[in-house]
Amino acid sequence: MAAAAGAEEEAATATTAEEERREGARESEGECGDEGDSDSSADGEDEEKENEAEIQRLEEQLSINAFDYNCHLDLIKLLRQEGELVKLRRARQKMSELFPLTEEIWLDWLKDEIRMASESTDREKVYELFERAVKDYICPEIWLEYAQYSIGGIGQEGGIEKVRSIFERALTAVGLHVTKGTAIWEAYREFENAILETVQPAAGSIPSPEQQQTLCAQLEKIHTLFRRQLGLPLLDMETTYAEYEEWSEDPIPEAVIKNYKKALQQMEKSKPYEEALLVAETPKLAEYQAYIDFEMKAGDPARIQLVYERALAENCLVPDLWARYNQYLDRQLKVKELVLSAHDRAVRNCPWTVGLWNRYLLAMERHRVDHQIVSDNFEKALNAGFIQATDYVEIWQAYLDYLRRRVDFTQDSSKELEELRSAFARAVEYLKQEVEERFSESGDPSCTIMQNWARIEARLCNNMQKARELWDSIMTKGNAKYANMWLEYYNLERAHGDTQHCRKALHRAVQCTSDYPEHVCEVLLSLERIEGTLEDWDAAVQKTENRLARVNEQRVKAAEKEAALVKQEEEKAEQRKQARAEKKASKKAKKMKPGDKRKVEDDDDGEWGQEEEAEQPSKRHKGDGDSTHAEEEVEDMEVETGLFGRSIPARPAASSKQKEKAAASRKDAPRVLHDSAKDNVTVFVSNLSYSMADPEVKLKELFESCGEVVEIRPIFSNRGTFRGYCYVEFVDEKSALQALGLDRRIVEGRPMFVSPCVDKNKNPDFKVFRYSTALEKHKLFISGLPFSCTKEELEEMCKAHGNVKDIRLVTNRAGKPKGLAYVEYENEAQASQAVLKMDGLTIKENVIKVAISNPPLRKFPDKPEAGRASQSMVPRQIYGARGKGRTQLSMVPRALQRQSNLVTKAENGMVQNSPATSSAATEEPKKMSNADFARMLLEK
Repeated sequence: MAAAAGAEEEAATATTAEEERREGARESEGECGDEGDSDSSADGEDEEKENEAEIQRLEEQLSINAFDYNCHLDLIKLLRQEGELVKLRRARQKMSELFPLTEEIWLDWLKDEIRMASESTDREKVYELFERAVKDYICPEIWLEYAQYSIGGIGQEGGIEKVRSIFERALTAVGLHVTKGTAIWEAYREFENAILETVQPAAGSIPSPEQQQTLCAQLEKIHTLFRRQLGLPLLDMETTYAEYEEWSEDPIPEAVIKNYKKALQQMEKSKPYEEALLVAETPKLAEYQAYIDFEMKAGDPARIQLVYERALAENCLVPDLWARYNQYLDRQLKVKELVLSAHDRAVRNCPWTVGLWNRYLLAMERHRVDHQIVSDNFEKALNAGFIQATDYVEIWQAYLDYLRRRVDFTQDSSKELEELRSAFARAVEYLKQEVEERFSESGDPSCTIMQNWARIEARLCNNMQKARELWDSIMTKGNAKYANMWLEYYNLERAHGDTQHCRKALHRAVQCTSDYPEHVCEVLLSLERIEGTLEDWDAAVQKTENRLARVNEQRVKAAEKEAALVKQEEEKAEQRKQARAEKKASKKAKKMKPGDKRKVEDDDDGEWGQEEEAEQPSKRHKGDGDSTHAEEEVEDMEVETGLFGRSIPARPAASSKQKEKAAASRKDAPRVLHDSAKDNVTVFVSNLSYSMADPEVKLKELFESCGEVVEIRPIFSNRGTFRGYCYVEFVDEKSALQALGLDRRIVEGRPMFVSPCVDKNKNPDFKVFRYSTALEKHKLFISGLPFSCTKEELEEMCKAHGNVKDIRLVTNRAGKPKGLAYVEYENEAQASQAVLKMDGLTIKENVIKVAISNPPLRKFPDKPEAGRASQSMVPRQIYGARGKGRTQLSMVPRALQRQSNLVTKAENGMVQNSPATSSAATEEPKKMSNADFARMLLEK
């Protein structure tokens, strides 16, 4: 025992000296850092005042919203910079109570506390801090720091055993870590080797039996560590094996070699996944999921848990990852401490995710946690700041389910039953007051919580009177017009009430229901057919007939009103059409005034002037861009004004003639049909400027960057003018896919649309929409922005609340801003924080609205019925991949609309319709007025 005590004292002396050297190094680093800060500060006093003001602002902000993660980080950083150690410790304490801290934050905190610890009581506080740190995440660096710090206390009673205990716990937690576990094993062996040096006998002396026994025991500890490590698949196993061969005086046992080779083979299987993690970019979710799936197949719970923990350490704000991990622990390991710890960390990292709270409540109930702790955690959930009203309904329902399972309904009254009723009442009030005030809705329009309460009172408590009171309250909240609500109440009365109340409920339902009154009437008649008297039957028949007669009358009036509105809209459309015609005639008259003046001054040219008037185009299609005629008109008017002494230079006739010649050549060019067999190597380009000169040359320069271009085929009108869209054909499909990346590229001031080339006749439901239309909790939708707001200005404003991944300003087809934007953050927490901070802000006198991106469902027009489709003589327009814009004019010429044999446009050529279609089209159907249409509808 004396030798052991001496060895312990010698080891303590050596390690204390080492600890003093490390502490000195830390202090010197701190001094150097302070000197660097003082040198870099131009005006220390001003900076100190600014920092104090910023600290005060951050503290006030946290008093308003304690869940502001970034605000906590900024406050800790400033306090550490200013050296406010007391405030710094308090700020870290508050943050650790709300959130699990990252490895970096814990290491900084631990190093600061170690530097300040001097007495043995301070050392115990540091130990407690280490214990909290290792529970947040499985971090090899923190465990290594913990073990090394504990070595400094081996001089105390039981110091060596405490160090070994910490090392063993570290091996259990992170010893299987493929890339970082080796460091823990090596540190443990170095510690045992240091102990071995202290028990070695002096040179030339003969050890006593007791010393020999101690020496053999210490050697066996090191042998065991080597053998345990070599049986695990860890990085650089070959080096460890070589080191063991060199250290051991005896040959390595065959069993150890066998385990080593087995672990080496397993390491080779894991190596691809580790290499994928090394080269992958954050967040590495796909790589970690592949690794988890691999370990799941192997079936080692410890390794599965470790990979999950590694993934969560880098993706602590991903709720789905926490949910999968907790599900695995709940269903497979089922270890109370492990399960509850994981659930607690999940809700502290992602408090806004109601699903994690629900699973936490279930886990606590499953492991029989004290009721008070469950209730406290439920209260934390209510204060977590969910982003949807329905989330509060969900968490309340989960808690009420938990309380219901605690009640023994065989007793007439109990404490648990009263607590359940009180909780139901509080839930209803909470949704009405707190939730409705925040979201302008309760989140429970169908009153599901009150319905469940009524079911419990009726079925489990035999208190039908209370159930009726609850249903009466449900109906007064706007649910009396829905048939399904009445039928739900009727079924409850049918099961637990009496016939009188069933009849009364159905009579009220017939009177109040507006969505499906026929269904309610049918249920009432069925009840009376089975249980009613003749008087009951007559009363029910009379009531249902009167009600259905009123309903039909209301429907007729609604149809007439709808028909009147349609007629009114058509009249307004006719008036607008007439107004446009008058406006067009007025513009045409204004254009002819210069010719009239010329006729007055020069009678000899009168006939020429009239002839020119006759040659003026009756209509120039906006978008078709009849540039040749337009330029001729401008040129003629410039010549006329020149005759009256106005010095306006005339354009060169050569350019006009060249354009006219080019248009004429395009007009005479044969129409080329698109080959649908080449759709996979072709893209459709639209929204181009109609005035684009030489679109083939312009677009070829742009698309050659994607791959070799076979052909660019612009589409021209019958007059030879460019129509703003074209087909671009590549050599291979890869180039066509790469060309889609040019979508929305600005070309001559307009966003160019690039879409896959798809035959809409064969794929009528094909749509191209490059952005998600579902709920995205990490993305914001901002409206009300000033049109002058730039992407850079918006990014500068948004990045104060988190890391901005992408910003998209919404524009129209001409590239003009619409005052809308989408902002994508790294995670849901940052997006939620931004909503709270930015909603209602004023930017350049505009008040903006900020919400989580949740676009409404896109509404598509119903397909016309066969009868109505035959009424139209105009062939259906075949749209491109992006559909037809609301302001886009029909491109079907009137001449084609009047032809008896209809033809369908096939991109840049004409394809004759089938004989059946042509023959059917020759008979012009009788036109129906709005009154005829309304009459037809009412007759049906």
